[in-house]
Amino acid sequence: MKKDVTIAITGLNNTDNPGPGVPVIRGLKESTKLNVKIIGLVYENLEPGIYMKELTDKIYMIPYPSGGAEAFLNRLIEIYQKTAFDLIIPNLDAELFTFMKAESLLNQQGIKAFLPGFSQFEERQKNVLEKYGEKYNVLVPKSISLTSAADIAKITDHFDYPVFVKGKFYDAHLAYNPDQVAGYFHSLNAKWGLPVIIQQYVKGTEVNVVALGDGQGQTIAAVPMRKQFITDKGKAWSGITIADKKLLDITHSLIEKSKWKGGMELEMIKTAAGEYYLIEINPRIPAWVYLAVGAGQNIPEALALLAIGKKVEPMTQYDIGKMFVRYSYDLIADINDFRKISIDGEI
Repeated sequence: MKKDVTIAITGLNNTDNPGPGVPVIRGLKESTKLNVKIIGLVYENLEPGIYMKELTDKIYMIPYPSGGAEAFLNRLIEIYQKTAFDLIIPNLDAELFTFMKAESLLNQQGIKAFLPGFSQFEERQKNVLEKYGEKYNVLVPKSISLTSAADIAKITDHFDYPVFVKGKFYDAHLAYNPDQVAGYFHSLNAKWGLPVIIQQYVKGTEVNVVALGDGQGQTIAAVPMRKQFITDKGKAWSGITIADKKLLDITHSLIEKSKWKGGMELEMIKTAAGEYYLIEINPRIPAWVYLAVGAGQNIPEALALLAIGKKVEPMTQYDIGKMFVRYSYDLIADINDFRKISIDGEI
């Protein structure tokens, strides 16, 4: 018999830079072990997930964590008192620190989560990724942190162009000269704050892994894919599952050594020489997770089960050659729904 569970989900911004919320909900809705009720938590009144009626049972607006942790948590508790939920799955990098900080408070309210610890979260930050590579014996491109525009002149002391210019939380741009770096620096600083990361460009094929660790060193799920089409924002618009034992071995090793807890995405470059460079670790489920569900590993379901204390056996098989293709779709909504979420803060 399926277990009834109410789950709050963030990241319903399913645009050209999609959040993971909608595919996470789709995976949960297809669970064979859970009967889910979904509470959508949104930051903007035009997040597409608000208007996908078949996905959520209730929608609430929440303030950005950057506006203050107290206001953010008070709103969560207020929502919980209106519509109780059993667990919460945050899906955006910028909100994770606040959720991790509040995990014990949420537990006191009866709200479960399944998140990495502070040390796990901090050691894989972009500005210290080289040290992470040294600690866990994985190749990582060299990088430096820029804290002012004046530092741009120092890039050639470390790298040849082109270089990647990366935001603190999101966004990566390939720059071929200092002028391009300057433009990206100012836009990323305005959007995400400092530091802005400059990373060595490694030529090769980008391969990614979505994975789930149990917090004890065991890999519960892992599905690798190769990007087939990439947008100008660097997001995968199409991808295909691949057979890559070495990539999976790296994933299992990192989860075992770091005892990673929760969902994660490894972004790697495979060179022509067969070397694998770790270019980024996203500390949550990625937006392409529904490919893993379609390939036979329902990672959202497994994460929810772990969060409520259920034992989950590791998933080791997945279908190779499964593809996903994103597409644009005109969703017709009612102005009354827009008004309700904008004025009342809930639907």
